[in-house]
Amino acid sequence: MPDDDVVMTAEDAERLEAQIQHLETTARLEMAARIKSARELGDLKENAEYHDAKNSQSHLETEILRLRDRRSRAQIREVSAGTGVAGFGSTVEVRDQSTGRDFTYVLVASTEAAPGEGRIAFDSPIGQALEGAAPGQVITFRTPKGERHLEVTAIR
Repeated sequence: MPDDDVVMTAEDAERLEAQIQHLETTARLEMAARIKSARELGDLKENAEYHDAKNSQSHLETEILRLRDRRSRAQIREVSAGTGVAGFGSTVEVRDQSTGRDFTYVLVASTEAAPGEGRIAFDSPIGQALEGAAPGQVITFRTPKGERHLEVTAIR
């Protein structure tokens, strides 16, 4: 597993902890019941349900280990709120200067990024360009299709 720190907000850390807790309790109990039920179907050598359940159990345990590792490397960063400039955790409203379209982005850790939902990694090209930007400022960043120019219209 990687040795890099995982930057996240306190809220992200709480969600991660809740996810681990769910997997270690409820999901494990459900998996044990599924394995028990499959085991009762007969000969384990030719029991597809049993082998499928054991394979799913392996995936569950791998996911738990991955999330625990992420938790152990978590570096909690405070949200940049009320500073008047964009930063980690900020909600930034922008207007694309070439199309006139408005977008809203939240600057998050790379592990929490979901560009389709407007959650942009703070260390991505657009996230880096937005870092420290203030309302009224125009930021420029490169994309595979060329440069884009966004005017910051608001920061929350």
